[in-house]
Amino acid sequence: MPDAAKLVGGLGIAILAFIVSGMIMPLFEENMNFGYFTHVNVVVGFLVGWIVMGSRAGRGIVSAVNVGLTSSVVLVFWGLFIQSCNEMTRLAMRNRYDGPFEALTAIFEIGAEWALLMATVPIWATLLIGGAIVGFATEFAWRTWR
Repeated sequence: MPDAAKLVGGLGIAILAFIVSGMIMPLFEENMNFGYFTHVNVVVGFLVGWIVMGSRAGRGIVSAVNVGLTSSVVLVFWGLFIQSCNEMTRLAMRNRYDGPFEALTAIFEIGAEWALLMATVPIWATLLIGGAIVGFATEFAWRTWR
């Protein structure tokens, strides 16, 4: 059921995904075509905020911080997985893989490579601090408009 906490959580994590996507793009090679990279991450962020954060609102301030941190980690996991699947599909269309199992393995190889690429202090600090702030905002929305 839609409520204000789910909306605030979804919008907050979507904004966080937009900011972090902008921070990640300069880490890749210069001629990389990002396509819908930011758009997909924002949609994933909204869904994570709506489903993970919004449904757990109303359990107190400590829980709000914990859910905010958890939502940031879930955002990174699903973002990496979806973007890795997209990259694998792009490479598969160029006949890079010999079979389907090699292509499925490549999803995790690409995801691990990109996770190491984005493992910087500014990105993780933004994710964790932003997640905690969105957690507070979601808790505030739940208390104010339930």
